Amino acid sequence: MKTLITGAFKYSKEQIEKLNSIGCETVFIQDEREKLDIDVSNIEAVICNGLFLYNDISKFKSLKFIQLTSAGFDRVDMEYIKNNNIEIHNAKGVYSAPMAEWVVLKILEIYKNTKFFVKNQDNKVWEKKRDLLELTDKTVTIVGCGNVGIEVAKRLKAFGCKINGVARRQVKYDYIDKVYSMEELNQALKISDIVVLTIALNEDTKYLFNKERFDVMKDEAVLVNVARGAIVKEEDLIEVLKYGKFMGVALDVMENEPLCVSSELWDFDRVLVTPHNSFVSDKTGSRLFGVMCENLEKFIRG
Repeated sequence: MKTLITGAFKYSKEQIEKLNSIGCETVFIQDEREKLDIDVSNIEAVICNGLFLYNDISKFKSLKFIQLTSAGFDRVDMEYIKNNNIEIHNAKGVYSAPMAEWVVLKILEIYKNTKFFVKNQDNKVWEKKRDLLELTDKTVTIVGCGNVGIEVAKRLKAFGCKINGVARRQVKYDYIDKVYSMEELNQALKISDIVVLTIALNEDTKYLFNKERFDVMKDEAVLVNVARGAIVKEEDLIEVLKYGKFMGVALDVMENEPLCVSSELWDFDRVLVTPHNSFVSDKTGSRLFGVMCENLEKFIRG
């Protein structure tokens, strides 16, 4: 099966050999963002991240299988995929652990005011700070109860937090004490000390968190976005931050990436910004390769 693989994932020689051994005739391109100068009409499988943001999927006349290296499906035309009976897989579960660790890290940085102590260390200042918080008994609402959300819940549960989930499916989730429907989102936000966004981006969730939603939340709440940037309307977030909303905000994803140097989000002392980096760890490469091989083998076997 002729398989196009891209530089979205770094392959070792042994991994390429493994792909070939399961029936893939691999073609490699480094940069997905460049227009392809090869004939793609006979490509049957693609392993990529954002290839189809920059290249017309309809030119892949023989395409039968897509393995994304991302957790989300928002970088492909899902309607086209369905209409053309293309099998597609995401990197389900691959990045959940490091992303959940990042969430816990940022909450603790805010609760323990790490910025204060780092600045003082840089300036060789010995000064205690008394207004620090602990996670015990705090109410956390996780918006989106997929793999990342559950891994976040698992870790925060160990700190003694009460965990609420907001999800479309009203079923029992591990580590979640109470599940709210999407229609009940505001009810959950009103009582939350910490709100973590792990929900997928689609037409229904774009700008789900806007000024109206922020106004419902506690003034001293912590907001963490590890999902997609456009879940949050940034201009509204900046507006409410200016009048003192939120104890802290942690953002690993932005509405437009990279975050513009002129963005006011850089300037708020209580906003923590990282460059869409929460998924990175020493384990994700081997996890992802295992997932893609399993999916490819099943597909090739039929």
